[in-house]
Amino acid sequence: MTSLNRTILLGNIDGRINLRLQLRHVIVSVLLAVMALILAVFVLGLGTLPLSFADTLSALSGRANPRTAMIVLDWRLPRITMALILGAALGMSGAIFQSLIRNPLGSPDIIGFNTGAYTGVLITIVLFHGDHVMITLGALGGGLLTAVIVYLLSWRQGIQGFRLIMIGIAVSAMLTAFNMWLMITGSLETVMSAALWGAGSLNGMTWARAIPSAIACTLGMCLCLGLARRVRMMEMGDDMAGALGLSVGSTRLWLMIVGVMLVAAATAATGPVVFIALAAPQIAQRLCRTRSMTLAASACTGAVLLLGADAVAQHLFSPFSLPVGIVTVSIGGLYMLWLLVRDAS
Repeated sequence: MTSLNRTILLGNIDGRINLRLQLRHVIVSVLLAVMALILAVFVLGLGTLPLSFADTLSALSGRANPRTAMIVLDWRLPRITMALILGAALGMSGAIFQSLIRNPLGSPDIIGFNTGAYTGVLITIVLFHGDHVMITLGALGGGLLTAVIVYLLSWRQGIQGFRLIMIGIAVSAMLTAFNMWLMITGSLETVMSAALWGAGSLNGMTWARAIPSAIACTLGMCLCLGLARRVRMMEMGDDMAGALGLSVGSTRLWLMIVGVMLVAAATAATGPVVFIALAAPQIAQRLCRTRSMTLAASACTGAVLLLGADAVAQHLFSPFSLPVGIVTVSIGGLYMLWLLVRDAS
């Protein structure tokens, strides 16, 4: 048990490469990543046309017949790939905000950043009839603008977590009203498309629709991992982080930008999928048995949660296929209820 708490040092203490890793965090992250890959291969075989494990592997390796290859590579793989990428992005985004605010409710779907991203998507769909690239840009713009508004309204000689959460909830409520107005004033075709987006769904995912958001999420997660050391320093508090030479204001700003970028890119692809960003960091934190947020473990946990929720939404109620957002809302509501009851006891 003690050996799992060892620290792994990569690089030299005084060198440019100086990375400390907890062995338990590495093991948990690797196990979660392996679990996500196994679950992905399993889900690839499910559907109206079930495939064996051997057929799935042969399609992935390029040895399957054209029919099986089309089912796996063109129909199912884009959806499963995006579930993994977007779940990881949401989990990492939630870890960033919960770390910055130092509150388990400091999640982008609670604060309202994903609502702002959805507003950007609605404006792009309803007013400009944009394509996938424009929708991704609209989500990024809406999420970033919402973050700026919440940040400025919360600033009182610094940022206090509870104030930011409450202002975020208020801004989210106003954006929800604006979103409803957009839905009422739009044409029937665009409103139906926007309503499906609002439920949070991976249905109909294709490579063309997936690539813009996948690129944005991958870039954002790489930036997050590069800022991981600063995240750990920010968890010590502003005074301690500043004493260690960290520029607290600029670091918080960059972390918020990257976090919003992740949740906005995910929203552009699927709509607002809630509670993954809330639950994944908390589950990863308990698995790693640490008080600090672990970005890699949170990302892997988010990938497993979203892929599992999508599998439930797609196959549990067959022949009906539900939007994955309905499943995550149901599971997330139960999780939040448990979290509040546990903290109150």
